[in-house]
Amino acid sequence: MTHIDLDRPTTVTSKAPAPRRPRWSARSRRDFVVFLAMALPNLILIAVFTYRPLFANLQYSTLDWTLGATTARVVGLDNYVEFFTSDDAPRVLGTTAVFTICTVGLSMVLGMFVALALNSRVRGTTFARAAVFAPYVLSGVGVGLVWMFIFDPGYGVLSWILKGLGGKSPEWFNNPQLALTMITIVYVWKNLGYCAVVYLAGLQSLPSDVMEAAAIDGAGAARRFWSMSLPLLSPTTFFLLITTILSSLQAFDLIRVMTPLGDGTSTLIYESYLQAFGAYNRAGYSASISVILFAILLIITVVQVRFVEKKVHYA
Repeated sequence: MTHIDLDRPTTVTSKAPAPRRPRWSARSRRDFVVFLAMALPNLILIAVFTYRPLFANLQYSTLDWTLGATTARVVGLDNYVEFFTSDDAPRVLGTTAVFTICTVGLSMVLGMFVALALNSRVRGTTFARAAVFAPYVLSGVGVGLVWMFIFDPGYGVLSWILKGLGGKSPEWFNNPQLALTMITIVYVWKNLGYCAVVYLAGLQSLPSDVMEAAAIDGAGAARRFWSMSLPLLSPTTFFLLITTILSSLQAFDLIRVMTPLGDGTSTLIYESYLQAFGAYNRAGYSASISVILFAILLIITVVQVRFVEKKVHYA
């Protein structure tokens, strides 16, 4: 039996505290200085040319300001109220929605089919890939001028083909619905290569052993695409969904060149341009439309990242 002497003082041994490392060592300070030297110029450029115009545009949207005038009157949220209560709001928002949905949907669907064709191991695929991607890097102004000649109802290439077939070319530029269709066709043609190349990169990164195992088990090409390739391409689809929506909502050059009056093709960004630099010269009202477009872009991006990404299956 063990006895404990209560009168004898008990000594408690404890480990010596570890020496505290300095919060900012010489190496940490040097790395921080290098980081500032590399990042600070870019941060300054972003702040001056991105965030400063953004906050300035927010201020301008609260003004009744004619472009070029030296004075302006503060009107608060009146510009926003005027836009949403005017007859132009349903037209502009509807045109923007139709143009965005059609261009994004067609570009991604057709881009997928083109990527599947380019992923085949046949001769000439390298040239075909370059030819498909070439329109994406061309100037939007040049593309618009070429397609204006094609769609011209008097002496355009399409008119000549339709006349040879016994038909007649429609008035693409005078009919608002046809004008929007024309712009959609040209925009999809120009951006199809971007979606095709991105999807092609995704297809080539799929695990070949899994595809070969499915083929050995008897799965056909269509079954392998719907059940395996398409789910594995969800990160690529998610990326394209974000980038193409943002790009379509900000499409300007083709609309400006092919339909300068915006008859039937006046999206939010082009309506903002017409209000500021057209016959109205309403810079404050134009700024409010730009803020509305920015808010829509922000909401769409947040919703996609918050909810749509949950359905993405990363490998």
